[in-house]
Amino acid sequence: MEFFNLHTHQFTNNPNILELVNQYPMEFDESIPFYSIGIHPWHIKESKIDSELQIIEEKLSTKNCLAVGECGLDKRIEIPLEQQVTVFEKQLFLAEKYKKPVIIHCVAAYQEVIAVKKKLKISVPMIIHGFSKNSQVAGQLIKEGFYISFGKYLLQNPDLKTVFQQIPNNRFFLETDTIEENIEQVYNLASEYKNLKIKELQSIISSNYRNVFEF
Repeated sequence: MEFFNLHTHQFTNNPNILELVNQYPMEFDESIPFYSIGIHPWHIKESKIDSELQIIEEKLSTKNCLAVGECGLDKRIEIPLEQQVTVFEKQLFLAEKYKKPVIIHCVAAYQEVIAVKKKLKISVPMIIHGFSKNSQVAGQLIKEGFYISFGKYLLQNPDLKTVFQQIPNNRFFLETDTIEENIEQVYNLASEYKNLKIKELQSIISSNYRNVFEF
């Protein structure tokens, strides 16, 4: 692969890109070759949790399912945090069982996500996607063993430049999520910020991919 897109909701079928497409249990598309699957905190419905977890577990046993997620915690929605934590933990148990990395949606709940990781002694890689916060938060996440993925906010917010530059090369990924820009555009800006040639950046992310998804 030339490019790896850690998290996207749009499958482009570009042969040069390995796209980790986000899937939801009740809207599963068999035609997508590589994907993550999870219950997003926005979409938690009490009556569907058990059936969705069953679908997730079925998919995790296949090689095309590369990760659990996106799942996580969001303090800016009406769904009670306690319920979000319960659903998040159940998905983390499945990730541990099937030895799959976890792609995390986190809004205003970094301390809680860290606490859950510690409480459950999670050993599989955990990646915070769509990072937009400051160097202090990034540093704490790196210290606690997380990987960090950048995309939309890296393109939109110049203040993230110094945050991104401080992330160790062995701990980051790039993504497009829901933006119209393509992954090559994200790579181009990331290589500029890191003062790397595109080939060097591709090599770094390929190495990170092997460490996280082939561990």
